[in-house]
Amino acid sequence: MTTTQANRIQLALPKCPTGIQGLDEITHGGLPKGRPTLVCGSAGSGKTLLAMEFLVRGAQQYKESGVFVSFEESEKELMDNVISLGWDLKDLIDQKKLLIDQIYIEPSEIKETGEYDLEGLFVRLGHAIQSLNAKRVALDTLEALFGGFTNELIMRTELRRLFRWLKDKEVTAVITGEPGDGNLTRYGIEEYVSDCVIVVDHRVKEQIGTRRLRVVKYRGSTHGTNEYPFLIGEQGLSVLPITSLGLEYKVTTERVSTGISRLDTMLGGQGYYRGSSILASGTPGTGKSTLATSFVHAACQRGERCLYFALEEAKTQLIRNMRSIGIDLEPWVKSGLLRFHAERATSSGLEMYLITIRTLLDEFKPQIVVFDPMSNLISVGTGEEIKSVLARVIDYLKIKGITALFTNLTHAGGPLETTETAVSSLMDTWILLRDIESGGERNRGIYILKSRGMAHSNQIREFLLTDKGVDLLDVYLGPREVLTGTARATRVAEEKADRLRRQQEIERRQHELERKRAAMEAQVAALRAEFEAEEEEVEKILAEAKMREEVLEENQKRMGDMRKTDE
Repeated sequence: MTTTQANRIQLALPKCPTGIQGLDEITHGGLPKGRPTLVCGSAGSGKTLLAMEFLVRGAQQYKESGVFVSFEESEKELMDNVISLGWDLKDLIDQKKLLIDQIYIEPSEIKETGEYDLEGLFVRLGHAIQSLNAKRVALDTLEALFGGFTNELIMRTELRRLFRWLKDKEVTAVITGEPGDGNLTRYGIEEYVSDCVIVVDHRVKEQIGTRRLRVVKYRGSTHGTNEYPFLIGEQGLSVLPITSLGLEYKVTTERVSTGISRLDTMLGGQGYYRGSSILASGTPGTGKSTLATSFVHAACQRGERCLYFALEEAKTQLIRNMRSIGIDLEPWVKSGLLRFHAERATSSGLEMYLITIRTLLDEFKPQIVVFDPMSNLISVGTGEEIKSVLARVIDYLKIKGITALFTNLTHAGGPLETTETAVSSLMDTWILLRDIESGGERNRGIYILKSRGMAHSNQIREFLLTDKGVDLLDVYLGPREVLTGTARATRVAEEKADRLRRQQEIERRQHELERKRAAMEAQVAALRAEFEAEEEEVEKILAEAKMREEVLEENQKRMGDMRKTDE
């Protein structure tokens, strides 16, 4: 709902906020101000608590005093019933913010002798409202007023008078009622004269109890029409709409490390986007929890707060197991950076677990959240219910900018690229861990099915658990299959031996070539030396011949001079 729409609704019909978590969201602002609201349901459904919380929240949060009229429980009983929720009714009474008035009516002691009216109630209630200048009123339970009378015509008339009287007093009233045969209420008139009707019930399905709330009608205002789960927790009622919160949330390009360097490399070299949702699925023993704890360990090293929902393992067992691979989570728990919530969803039901998630997120304010494994929720709800719940959780996490990693257990022999809860489409990054069987052994493999908005590897890596953490190795791509484990090591050794033999052969040939080159060079050197010797001998002969020629020429010239010749 946009701000403009909310303002338009506020102008059309003033609202009185209840302060009850989730209910104001469903009713688009609260109950109709100055008008009566009927809350009907069977015993144990939460009617009285809803009415009381409406008054308590009004006094504590909105500075509106309230009057609670009880036709069954005493003031002390009401105080004792809500003290576990942290509500000190006596303190509110002392501050003149709350007034509890018990009007006890015993049907067996009532004798119907004439016309019955509610004038006495009007006087008593009017005085209580005036004494506190109350703006809120709760009447619990309406049927007790008429339990000893049989004239339905008179009762219907008086019911109309009561609702009209409350409107004239301009108080926002919550009136509780019990269901009847074929009607929302016992007399079938209350729902027609009320401006707002809320039905609550407590049902048991497959031995798991759940509470549901539905706004049947709301005059003059739009409202959520679905059935919504609600819970009675340590702080009162929590109504949780199972529809999505919407897709309007901020995104960032900031990246956070997975805690595994080579996995970061596979995700474009930087890891996950902050605020994204990550799914790690695989069969038992493939390393899903290890992947999750590696992520948490790296986040705690960065000083970030992490919340770990362990749905199958105890905290102590998980910490012990991770130490075997060099991941010590205990220091982070002691420092307060890491909090575990180890509880099976079957211990409280899907709705209660969902409220627990929301409460812990708001209280602890983590940057990183892990759900390990989310497939455990299958035991407490149908696939559609779980998908709806997880969609809301994911949207809430994205609005808060929390990076969430969900692990999902798949079964051997079944399709690996699917989830029982059908939430893979909601995830930004999906990592698949799988067993690779070859050579009579099983090894772990990891690859990325998708990662929105980033370049990522499409290669399979071997997933190793060592005493120093997780290591990812390149698998050997054989001619027909991917080799891992011993088969990969054997093939790598064989290739290493082949490379060594080839290297040795190359070196032998290089040595032979060098030897031949040396022999050739020696022969060349010998021939060159022989050539140089012959060249030197020839040059010597030529020099001697030249010298003889010069000597002969000189002698001839000398003899000519002696003979006085002119030659």
